[in-house]
Amino acid sequence: MSSERTLILCVDRDDDIGFKAGVQSPVVGREACLDTANRLGLVDPEDSDVNAIFQAIKTYDALKARGEDVCIAVLAGNHYDLINGDRKIAEELRKVVWDLEAGECILVTDGAEDEYILPVIQSKISVASVQRVIVKQMPNLEGTYYIIKKILEDPKYARSILIPIGLAMLLYAIGSLLGNPQLAIFIVVGVLGIYLLFKGLGLDEYLNYTFRALQESFVGGRFSFFCYIGAIFLSILGIIMGLASFLEWYTPDAGIFFQISSFIFGAIGYLTFAVIVAFTGKIIDVSQNDPHILARIVVIPFYLTALAVIAYGASVYVISLGGTYDFPIAGLDGVRILMLTTGIALVIAFLGMYVQKAIGKMEKYAIQPKSEKKKGLRTKG
Repeated sequence: MSSERTLILCVDRDDDIGFKAGVQSPVVGREACLDTANRLGLVDPEDSDVNAIFQAIKTYDALKARGEDVCIAVLAGNHYDLINGDRKIAEELRKVVWDLEAGECILVTDGAEDEYILPVIQSKISVASVQRVIVKQMPNLEGTYYIIKKILEDPKYARSILIPIGLAMLLYAIGSLLGNPQLAIFIVVGVLGIYLLFKGLGLDEYLNYTFRALQESFVGGRFSFFCYIGAIFLSILGIIMGLASFLEWYTPDAGIFFQISSFIFGAIGYLTFAVIVAFTGKIIDVSQNDPHILARIVVIPFYLTALAVIAYGASVYVISLGGTYDFPIAGLDGVRILMLTTGIALVIAFLGMYVQKAIGKMEKYAIQPKSEKKKGLRTKG
């Protein structure tokens, strides 16, 4: 049994309780939370936040019956602006923790969407447990149809499902009109494969981060904006050159590693230069605006360049083993190039470490030690 007061916390990130039921956040206390759940349930019985609030009340009652010191609250964000909504949740949570003198919390959520707020909550109070509420559905065709219909009506899920399907159908239609259905199928499968890889590997998040960084650098009038634009064009050129190299050295009987290596052989130089250009702008911005983290990022382009050099040597080695007609390197020359590029990569990596260490010794660019954590959770302001 915990000796600290435990806060049972339910988070409605998109503010359904305010937008639909007209309830002002924060809602504190069992009776107030129960009234909120009833009001939201009467307005929209299908809303999953109703089940999450009832689950929070159930958890509160269970811990209360065991004699634990517990309290309960429901916080809501913003229906139209999730960023400002997250800030609102953080401020309301700070006040609730202060008023209720809670030492830890149990987060009750209706799914993955509300769990995006978990880092914000952890910055204000220790999270002892997370409970996810999943509504049970009828195990028949009607229930399945209902679930699919609700997902497609949600813009967040509809964009992820309908856009790739619509794009695939459009590409197939264009290919068919051009009189080459086989090419259309090839393009559709390729585009869907790239999309699934982006989603599965989380590359779409890095892409969104890139666009946000580009937007922030443009709004802030930073030098990195021009470097990012140049890096984007160099990356596009690198992909084009990689495809050209792939088509030039394409061999039907070769394996997948050979095909990937032929693409890397043509693209890696341009992609590496794009990375160097992008990080040059980033380093200049950091040196002017936040010099104390310069030593942490200055080594990154060195490491990425070292990896690129190794990738180039490996691609040359693989292509040379394939016995491709007219490839200028063959036999032991491929092994020598692989060994040479590995040695060059190690030199580049060590050079990056030396530069990082030298910059870290400078007072202006010295890495600041982490500040001591504030004692307690009740801090004003």
